[in-house]
Amino acid sequence: MTNVLNIVTSFMEGGLLGSSILTVILILMLLAAWKAPAKVKECGLLALAFGFFYQLTGLLQILSYLQSTPDTANPVIFGGLKVNLIPALFGLAVYMLSLIIRLIQKPNL
Repeated sequence: MTNVLNIVTSFMEGGLLGSSILTVILILMLLAAWKAPAKVKECGLLALAFGFFYQLTGLLQILSYLQSTPDTANPVIFGGLKVNLIPALFGLAVYMLSLIIRLIQKPNL
């Protein structure tokens, strides 16, 4: 039960908009695996690119905050950087899942 709670907490900490978009891409990828197998890898790449894009926008927000308040405590900075990694990790996980699905669906040579 605590693992599910940790996943939900990470989902919310990573940003509701970014995590929701990545979840929609994940669902589209799973549907593509069923209906259009050739598009699975492209959905995974989209999730990876969006995850890193969302991470970079979060990093810009962190840096602009640090520029305006330079006396911020280190735990606050590192906590923000930790949360900033969540969308990229989610996008990477979706991409890795797309590669696994693609390997399973490929015919043997």
